Amino acid sequence: MSNGDIFVGETIGTAILILFGAGVCAAVTLRYSKARAAGWVVIAFGWGFGVLAGAYTAAPLSGGHLNPAVTLGIAVDTGEWGKVWVYVLGQFVGAVIGAVLCYLTYFAQFQANVRKTGTTEGTADEPVPTLGIFSTIPEIRHPVANLITEIIATVALVLPILAFGLTEGLGESGTLVLIVSLLVVGIGLSLGGPTGYAINPTRDLGPRIVHTFLPIPNKGTSDWGYAWIPVVGPLTGGALAGLVYNAAF
Repeated sequence: MSNGDIFVGETIGTAILILFGAGVCAAVTLRYSKARAAGWVVIAFGWGFGVLAGAYTAAPLSGGHLNPAVTLGIAVDTGEWGKVWVYVLGQFVGAVIGAVLCYLTYFAQFQANVRKTGTTEGTADEPVPTLGIFSTIPEIRHPVANLITEIIATVALVLPILAFGLTEGLGESGTLVLIVSLLVVGIGLSLGGPTGYAINPTRDLGPRIVHTFLPIPNKGTSDWGYAWIPVVGPLTGGALAGLVYNAAF
């Protein structure tokens, strides 16, 4: 694969991933959305379908990593580091584009980002928080626990992805992407409750940057004090998964 193919594939694939993922979070969160309050199960499946669409789109060009933790795990296992920077750059650019596309899709809903008068949800003009649409927020803020959660969840993603490669013909048949998508849904349902399961540094960092600069009314904080955890945790988990796979398989 050429550097150009990798960059284009990862940019397009990650943009689709974030558009679907941030989109389902917006659908569940924003007041004037038909999917308002649909719940965590819907969010988990929305992210899984985002992986499905993005990875299938990117696969012919780049292999469809869409995640620096996956790229890092593969590099640790194989020792091939030369194209890592191209993958990560494409993933970051794609994450930013996907977040902007989500904002444009829900533009009218973001502009109406206030609570209704006379509801039990809050007083008039109290903003609906928007950071959770773009990036992860822990339910209980405990840096050590949050970091451990992200590391474990990312190992649970990357190690099976590496192991799936041992099944002959799985990638060629196209089934591999479907299985990984279901894996993401499973991680969200099982391990996503504490932190929102970033399990992908650019998935959190790129949209958080976009949230910082977007002119969203009453958008609230971008919480940069927490931002290092969904970057360091997944990168650590990806590296650990590569080491374990290399040693055990």
